[in-house]
Amino acid sequence: MNDITIKLKKGEGRTISAGGAWVFDNEIEFLETPDYSGAYKTGIIKNGSLVKVRAFNDYPLGVGVISETSKIRIRLLSRNIDVIIDDEFFRTRLSNAWEYRKNTVDTSSCRLVFGEADFLPGITIDKFEDVLVIEVLFFGMEQYKTRIIDILKEVLAADGINIRGVYERSDSKERLKEGLERVKGFIGPEFDTTVTIVENGVKYYVDVKDGQKTGFFLDQKYNRLATQRLCKGKKVLDCFTHTGSFALNAGIAGAASVLGVDASEAAVEMATRNADLNGISDRVRFEAHDVFELLPELERQGESYDVVVLDPPAFTKSRDSIKNATKGYKEINIRGMRLVRDGGFLCTCSCSHFMNFELFTKMLHDAARDAQVTLRQVEFRTQSPDHPILFNHDESYYLKFYIFQVVKRK
Repeated sequence: MNDITIKLKKGEGRTISAGGAWVFDNEIEFLETPDYSGAYKTGIIKNGSLVKVRAFNDYPLGVGVISETSKIRIRLLSRNIDVIIDDEFFRTRLSNAWEYRKNTVDTSSCRLVFGEADFLPGITIDKFEDVLVIEVLFFGMEQYKTRIIDILKEVLAADGINIRGVYERSDSKERLKEGLERVKGFIGPEFDTTVTIVENGVKYYVDVKDGQKTGFFLDQKYNRLATQRLCKGKKVLDCFTHTGSFALNAGIAGAASVLGVDASEAAVEMATRNADLNGISDRVRFEAHDVFELLPELERQGESYDVVVLDPPAFTKSRDSIKNATKGYKEINIRGMRLVRDGGFLCTCSCSHFMNFELFTKMLHDAARDAQVTLRQVEFRTQSPDHPILFNHDESYYLKFYIFQVVKRK
């Protein structure tokens, strides 16, 4: 299949040996090609080449793709060092990903491919009814994306699902670290990029062209459903509402009134359209506010709510900014806890991988202390199963979601 071998330094490769999928640039010692044998140097092999990876003692670790501009130098495709990376390889991977989702989630709209957790590193594919949205963040997978899309269409067609369009949202700044341009546009025929989906009985307009990420956050699917039972007849505040998902679930569940807030005027406009689409705009309204400014103002006004939802964006995307991010999470949670009526509920989460379970939970303990409330845990949840958490690949576990009853100290 290929004649390139990478050998790791002695003592390196422990992450891969433990089940991980990445080789970092500083772990590599030796490179062997038909034309070169010696210390590893960049520029000797073509960026995106398939390579065999071996430990320092020649033990086979697998086959991966190399990206010579990234600190994550190799991402493994297979543990089988003799595997052939061809259409049948991708068909097996994609078929397995689809079968897994058919067994675990509502597949009308779901994440079909979640990178390393589906053993297809650096690539994400979401399905919104009959539209696919793809994001590629890894140089090594860029060369395979059209083949992967074509094969995935065939896999879905075998189950009677015909995809009418594909849109690429590879416009993240992360691509620049891989030496890739940011890309956004149709792959194949053009189509109306506002797609209507139904999730948990709630209808949404999804803007796959200009919405955040791939247009909609599918990872909170069952967390949104879990909040429905709390909201009947209640007064609800949904912060960082984006296109209104938690607020709309509250409205569908029969909430007496719902206020959804987001800093983005475009998001609020789409959320308002979604409320109209569901026929609940008389009880569910949306306003554009900076949540950090709004929460203390609501507290000064003496407002209180039966249910408060805090679904912020990732406040940290690196280890270097965890301290400041923790301050941000703590501030909104203190404010949110104070706005919950005695015996009401707080739904709060973090979608940052770097804000791990221990840090997030400790922050909530500290916030409850400062807010002078007692938290009674209703449940703890993570991301929807179509965003599977792969043990030994920590980066696949990012979403932490708590539901608490808030008891005021008397």
